[in-house]
Amino acid sequence: MTRLYAATGDAVVRLDEDGDGWTAHTVLGGSGAQCLAADPADPDVVYAGLRAGGLQRTRDGGRTWDDCRLPQPDVFSVAVSAADGAVYAGTEPSALFRSDDAGATWRELVGLLELPSRPTWSFPPRPWTSHVRWIAPSPHDADLLLAGIELGGLMRSPDGGRTWQDHRPGAQRDVHSLAWHPRDAGRAYEAGGGGAAWSEDAGETWRPADAGRDRHYTWAVAVDPEDADRWFVSASTGPRAAHGEGDPQARIFRAAGDRFEPVAGGLPEPLPAMPYALLASGDGLFAGLANGELWEGKARGERWTRCAVEGAPLPRIRALVQVR
Repeated sequence: MTRLYAATGDAVVRLDEDGDGWTAHTVLGGSGAQCLAADPADPDVVYAGLRAGGLQRTRDGGRTWDDCRLPQPDVFSVAVSAADGAVYAGTEPSALFRSDDAGATWRELVGLLELPSRPTWSFPPRPWTSHVRWIAPSPHDADLLLAGIELGGLMRSPDGGRTWQDHRPGAQRDVHSLAWHPRDAGRAYEAGGGGAAWSEDAGETWRPADAGRDRHYTWAVAVDPEDADRWFVSASTGPRAAHGEGDPQARIFRAAGDRFEPVAGGLPEPLPAMPYALLASGDGLFAGLANGELWEGKARGERWTRCAVEGAPLPRIRALVQVR
C-alpha cells in the first residue's frame, strides 16, 4: 500500500492508495505548507516546512503535529539524511539549520552565509532577499551535502555543513531542485531556472544537460533508481508561463545521459498546469501539478494515468513525498 503526502500551499494532505484510486485526508490544515520530507527510517515521521509557520513534525502518520521550534519562521526547504538521520531546514532570508535529534534542537550552519558569493544572492520577485530552495544530503556519505540558493548558486559541503564550497562549476545558479542517485554515489542532478545539469563526481563539478528540450526553465527533478542515466525534469518556457494563470507551456522530459526527450504516453498535450513535483516510485513516478492534479507514470514514465483522488481537495501540489 502506497502513501503519499502533498503540500498544497495551505495544507498538508495525506494520500492513501485505495484500490484503483486514492483517498485524501487533510492532516495539517491552514498551514502554509511549502515543502516536505519523510524520515527514511520511520514511515510515520514526516516534516512540513511552512511559510511564516516554522517547521512541523508528525510522528504518527499525520494524526498529530509538533512545532520543531526552528529559529526562523519562513521555511522553504527540508530534508532528512538517509545516511545518518540528520534533519536540515532552509529558510528565507537564506539560512540553513541542522538537527541531530529529530528536530528537538537546532544549530545554524553559519558557514553557508560566509561564502564570497553571498552579497550577490537575490530572489527576483523579492530582490532584497533570497532563500535556501533545496537541500540534498547524500544518501551515501553522511558528511556530503548540497544546498541550492534561489537565486545564488549550488553550494557543496564535504563536512556536514561546517564548511562550504561556493557555487559549483557548470551548475545553474537559480536552483529549483536537486537529487542524488540512490545507488550511484557519484551522480547528482539539478533543475534550475536556466536549464538542467548533472554531476558524476559527487557534486564537485557539473555538466549542463539541455539537448533535446525546447524549453529551459526547469523546476522539478526525479531520478530512475535503477538507471543513473535516466532522469526526469519538468520544464516551461519561463517563470511567467510556469507560475502564471494562463498556458503553462509545460512538459515533462526524460533524459538518457545528456539528451532529453518529451514524455507523452497518456499525458495531456499541452499540460494544464506546471508540474511542481516529480517523485520517483519503484519503476515509475508521480507528477503533482499546480492545479492539484496527480498523475502516475508507469514503466519508467512510458504510460501515464491521472490518479482518481477522493476526499480532501488538492487546490495545488507544491511538493510530494512517499512513505511505505
